[in-house]
Amino acid sequence: MKVLVTGAAGSIGRTLVRGLPGLGHELRGLDLVDGPALPLGWITGDCLDPTVAAEAVSGVEAVIHLAGNPGEASLPASLESHVHSTGRLLEAMVAAGVGRMAYASSNHAVGHTPSGELLTVEARPRPDTYYGVAKAAAEALLSLYADRREISSVAMRIGSFRERPTSVRELSTWLSHDDAVRMADAAIRATEPGFHVLYGISANTRGWWDLGPGRALGYDPQDDAETYAGTVVPSAGDDAENAYVGGPHVSQLQLPPAF
Repeated sequence: MKVLVTGAAGSIGRTLVRGLPGLGHELRGLDLVDGPALPLGWITGDCLDPTVAAEAVSGVEAVIHLAGNPGEASLPASLESHVHSTGRLLEAMVAAGVGRMAYASSNHAVGHTPSGELLTVEARPRPDTYYGVAKAAAEALLSLYADRREISSVAMRIGSFRERPTSVRELSTWLSHDDAVRMADAAIRATEPGFHVLYGISANTRGWWDLGPGRALGYDPQDDAETYAGTVVPSAGDDAENAYVGGPHVSQLQLPPAF
């Protein structure tokens, strides 16, 4: 497929730019900074700019939307980074006739859910931060555009994207580099119309999240954090981090005023 990757210079973006061509995809990159030469080109700009968004989606068949501030910010800044940017791209996709988006959502959209039981995609939004609020709102926007504009989408609620797990929590929430490529590939190849959610983790023995919906869409993770369990050193904060799906976003981050 011909695919636009926004946020292509970020950590996940770089991984997809390296891995997706081997699965047959031709890529175009979009980011605020320059990037490598790609078959469909690289656009340096902001996807909030309607001109940039229109140029970026022209001639592609799917969009993998990774762009956005990966950290916590104020509520207005979080909404602009994650919701407004998604809306700008969706409008450009409507105009260009592009019918599918794979969206980098986050476990923090449901991060204040207590851990311990298997978390399904039917769980209510329960964000743990303004970042989580923005991810949950972006998912709602994708659902609206699936129903009203016929743009099918998959919200990938990404866990802990690392080369290898580094904490006890990440033995449950880890997403490997190779599985991230498999996940994005499945999300853009999925033929089911409408809006869907999958949990973006590897096939972790200790995983908290239901991988069934992802497998139904074609995402079959192959890696397991348990391979690295012997290298992870327990810490005094593990119980607090493991109490909620969002981990340190709940146990460590304070919620400032929204404005």
